Amino acid sequence: MKILITGANGFLGSAITESWKDSHQIIKLDRSEGADIKLDLAKEIPQLPPVDLVIHAAGKAHSIPMNPDQEAEFFQINEGGTRNLLNGLNSLPKQMVLISTVAVYGEDEGRGIVESAPLKGTTPYAKSKILAEELWKKWAEENDVNFLILRLPLIAAPNPPGNLGAMIKAIKNGYYFRLGEGKARKSMVLASDLAKFIPRWMDKKGVFNLTDGVHPSVAELDEFLCRKLSKPVRSIPEAPIRFLAKIGDFIPILPVNSYRIQKLSFSLTFSDKKAQSELGWKPLPVIGNF
Repeated sequence: MKILITGANGFLGSAITESWKDSHQIIKLDRSEGADIKLDLAKEIPQLPPVDLVIHAAGKAHSIPMNPDQEAEFFQINEGGTRNLLNGLNSLPKQMVLISTVAVYGEDEGRGIVESAPLKGTTPYAKSKILAEELWKKWAEENDVNFLILRLPLIAAPNPPGNLGAMIKAIKNGYYFRLGEGKARKSMVLASDLAKFIPRWMDKKGVFNLTDGVHPSVAELDEFLCRKLSKPVRSIPEAPIRFLAKIGDFIPILPVNSYRIQKLSFSLTFSDKKAQSELGWKPLPVIGNF
């Protein structure tokens, strides 16, 4: 199968590409060296060859904008890049997959959130991904092409960015402390499961949350990582770390800020029952498998 992957040299794109390199013909689109098509989707419309499957994994995430220009980048990359990609499709693929995010729901706390929940995301990241979803769905329906919008939580794979990467780095360097008892549960998903299942969904259509179905607690996750890295599990009462986080809001080099502490303090899980029922989604648990 001939597959175009945008963001192919990024975190998720590279994990998928590595899994498929021996079984599919991969065309890598990225703005970095080593791509088959090297360009910045936020600025250019690509000239694309015919393919069977398009996976749009390029995007901007894992940062907090500090000024209007940084906010605008989310829309230029996530919305504008999606529009440019769609405008570059001169022939119709059999399936097109947009990698989206559970951030579109705009929730900081909740359990079992389903795909029909309102999209209340207000951050530039969430709003730009909502707009990208709208573009994706509209183009696919107008051209009668199968489409999937996959709303992903925390993605587990080697060398992760974002909050998971920050946790691993802190554990390695000895400055990670569990906040309280670590009871908050979080949805996660393995990148390897995405690579395994996406080629099976060529005739599927719709919007789906994908998780491992386990939603490990922060304590379960950090205990697994500490064992893997041969580091002790240490905890700290909430009050001191929250004070340090407020300082971190203004000093980016500090390892904690209010955003990260909030992510660790409240349970936030998403239901993947729709994917299990309609896609045959049978994921592995993240704990023990990355």
